[in-house]
Amino acid sequence: MKIDFEDIYERFFKDVYLFVLAMSGDQSLAEDITQETFFKALKEVDKFKGNCTVKSWLCQIAKNLYIDDVRRRKRFESVKKSLAEERRTEEGSAESSAVRRDEALSIYKALHCLEEPYKEVFGLRTLGELSFREIGEVFEKSESWARVTYHRAKLKIREKMR
Repeated sequence: MKIDFEDIYERFFKDVYLFVLAMSGDQSLAEDITQETFFKALKEVDKFKGNCTVKSWLCQIAKNLYIDDVRRRKRFESVKKSLAEERRTEEGSAESSAVRRDEALSIYKALHCLEEPYKEVFGLRTLGELSFREIGEVFEKSESWARVTYHRAKLKIREKMR
């Protein structure tokens, strides 16, 4: 099936643009996505099987590009927010840093006094970042045993810190 791409562009550009504009509400984004749609369609024109109208095919490409763009923006915003939070944390006062060090020292002291297997289970979970299933395997016990032991270790640490 021979496709005259110039004709397709002229016939459907406005339809695709209005479709994207309706989804996004942003004229600039609608223009960008529409251009991307026709570029992608040109690259993949041989994949068009004719199961639907050309307009439907183009709108599907546009919709997928728009969804990808929304996801990309969300990831970017999430990363940006994370970095801003890190920066705020790093910019915390020297006093709060000292308090955090004191708290950490108290936890390490309590952990040092903890009897086995609580000490090791707590360490494997918090420092080793092992799952409860993995901790159970290390001790040749069940996942439930690891959960209960970790919970009891936390309680014992809290008690020693009081």
